[in-house]
Amino acid sequence: MYNALTDVPGLTVGHWTNLAGGTGCTVILCPEGGVAGVDVRGTAPGTRETDLLNPVCMVDKVHAILLGGGSAFGLAAADGVMQWLDEQGYGFDVGVARVPIVPAAILFDLPLGDPTIRPTAESGYAACEAACEGPVAEGNVGAGTGAAAGKVMGFNRATKGGLGTASIRIDGGVVVAALVAANPFGQIVDPATGRIIAGPRKPGGGFADTVKFAQSIMGQTLAKLAGTNTTLAIIATNARLDKAGASKVAQMAQDGLARTIRPSHTHFDGDTIFALSYGEKQADLSLVGALGADALATAVVRAVHAAEPLHGIPSARSLGVI
Repeated sequence: MYNALTDVPGLTVGHWTNLAGGTGCTVILCPEGGVAGVDVRGTAPGTRETDLLNPVCMVDKVHAILLGGGSAFGLAAADGVMQWLDEQGYGFDVGVARVPIVPAAILFDLPLGDPTIRPTAESGYAACEAACEGPVAEGNVGAGTGAAAGKVMGFNRATKGGLGTASIRIDGGVVVAALVAANPFGQIVDPATGRIIAGPRKPGGGFADTVKFAQSIMGQTLAKLAGTNTTLAIIATNARLDKAGASKVAQMAQDGLARTIRPSHTHFDGDTIFALSYGEKQADLSLVGALGADALATAVVRAVHAAEPLHGIPSARSLGVI
């Protein structure tokens, strides 16, 4: 066990990272096809191919999931993932060709680094080439490269977010794992202690509470922050699920964000969680969903612990918080 998404047998994870641009993308490959669902709670999402994950839609398997930075520009990275899968002969068989199914979601990281550098099709292809089993890099990598938390006082007062992953194994060999790119409007709290570990930084030191600060300014500047956030995640398991079950797991896993991000699912976030079933193990659906929330909460905290300062935004570790 690597305490990572790759603890689900057969899954590989690859990153493309550009530190100068403060952006990147992460691909989760399941080329033989996995059953997927999605739950979108934020009201500023940037997504691709999420409608087909509705249980009433025909296509029932995906071949990769892409998480990326670069705002809506970053959705272009999914083209490179499709190209890589096509070259390998993977996809949904339509008779004359195999069409790779690659749902994707993006977060907003343009203020960190060079905003003209964004994930492209070449970036998505490179992430596929880098995908492997084993340990998964965390912190300032892939989709978490330009992530930051706590922007109610402005982006320059935020704290570095990042990419994190975690897994849980239970009897019978069932694995439930999470991977997250934590880039929220709100602060990140360690649920074990209740302490803020990444959030809006007060000029004199310490963190401000996002909701209390918003109350103090009566919403005067919050509209400027719309769409500048978003936390993206994937829950993966080797338990057998159908599309409705995967969608329920994604829905339940949102509790993991609610435990660690305050407030979560705001008007300024595009919070999106995918769930992926890649295996034939038997497990109770509700248990998988509950463990997905637990793994996701752990992954969010790990993202903060692994993050490093970048382009003037300090990390929790550099601030001495952890």
